[in-house]
Amino acid sequence: MSELVCLISLASGKTIRARKSGLELVRGDLCLVESEFGGDLAEVVAVDGPVCNHPKRAEEAPRILRKADPEDERRIQWLRDREERAFLFCLDRIRFRNLAMKLTAVRYFFNEKKGIFFYTADGRVDFRQLVKDLAKELRMRIEMRQVGVRDEAKMIGGLGVCGRPLCCATFMKSFEPVTIQKARKQQIAINPTKISGLCGRLMCCLAFEEETKGRMYYEEETPNED
Repeated sequence: MSELVCLISLASGKTIRARKSGLELVRGDLCLVESEFGGDLAEVVAVDGPVCNHPKRAEEAPRILRKADPEDERRIQWLRDREERAFLFCLDRIRFRNLAMKLTAVRYFFNEKKGIFFYTADGRVDFRQLVKDLAKELRMRIEMRQVGVRDEAKMIGGLGVCGRPLCCATFMKSFEPVTIQKARKQQIAINPTKISGLCGRLMCCLAFEEETKGRMYYEEETPNED
């Protein structure tokens, strides 16, 4: 049986492959999984099979800290509510300070000692007074983290032109360069409205299509040795 299990994060909807850490798990179990914020509540969706037997080595995967109890569930929901209030407060202070930045998301650490405020901006922003406002109101360490438009789409999520949730918000772990040449090779009409994602950049799936098409072409051209 695989050392990994597959879970779905209740906060982001992303797929997580995590180490079982010796726990006996079944589909439907709620677990607390390691994350950069100290913990993430996720539901087990598979304990064996191809989705768990991923080429990624087990030691590189996050650990399942424990099965979640009702207190963990209440705590996560409480944190989400606090994040929402912090988001609205930060928006108000951004307008008050007249800062040229767009707030994307707020994430609290599981231990409540730190909050990260993600934002996009065209250039550098002097947010020192904003941080003072936030620290005074929220009484925790504050980190402002600038992200790009692709990262913004990954955090917020949405539906692509295919009608499915965005690839970056569900299963993609990192962004690969996508160029207009990838669309030309696939003989796609170069219409910006057709080949651009919600972030305004070229759709990530153009790279997937090129890889699939190249593999199919190779298989068709490879002579049969029989």
